[in-house]
Amino acid sequence: MSNYPDTILELKNVSKYFGGVKALDKCSFYVKKGIITSIIGPNGAGKTTAFNIIAGLMRADEGKIIFLGQDLSNKPTHIIARMGLARTFQQVRLFNNLSIEENLLVALDLPGERFHKCFFYTRKSGPYKKKVDEILALVGLSKPLTTLASELSYGQKRLLELARALMMDYSLLMLDEPTAGVNPALRNKLKILLRKLRHQGKTILLIEHDMDFVMSLSDEVIVLDAGTKLIAGKPELVRKDKKVLEAYLGK
Repeated sequence: MSNYPDTILELKNVSKYFGGVKALDKCSFYVKKGIITSIIGPNGAGKTTAFNIIAGLMRADEGKIIFLGQDLSNKPTHIIARMGLARTFQQVRLFNNLSIEENLLVALDLPGERFHKCFFYTRKSGPYKKKVDEILALVGLSKPLTTLASELSYGQKRLLELARALMMDYSLLMLDEPTAGVNPALRNKLKILLRKLRHQGKTILLIEHDMDFVMSLSDEVIVLDAGTKLIAGKPELVRKDKKVLEAYLGK
């Protein structure tokens, strides 16, 4: 169990080594329910490594990850996803040869069903038409459902990947650099969307390099440096911290 109230996720002294390099060094932090928390830090600080360990794509060499009161250590990725963790990636990961609708249906966790059977649940015949339509409207992706992912622009692919994560029955949404490579209009659109999700009581954890985006959106900010937590707190406190100003915000 977590030592902190209203906590959905906690890392306890997590370390990860790549040869002689410590990507994470006894890293500890926690994420509260129902708010937006951002992780910032320079390249190599361990941000994406932490995400990958939380999601089960990597194994920690030391420490524990507690999610909804359960230890995620050594649990496979699909089990962690079914526990309620959804994520996007720094580099968009879609099935380019599948349509928008098919990419969304892949995210459905149908008890007792194998992966390929999700494609038999179509917009017209399946019970998922309403959810597909609602999620696409929420992210503002208005292309025909039969459009292949490969035919979308980069920004539209970003939206589709986010929509696919939102299709899941999630308790925690993790976004790895959601504004990377997108134009200012889409960046603002994402900010509005994330605020709407927070208003709905969703819990969001994101990695982001855009400091204006982070400071104007986040309820809490965690700063990583050399694989460990440097500071965590409200954006206004993090913004004023001398070490943060010198290392990341360019005093």
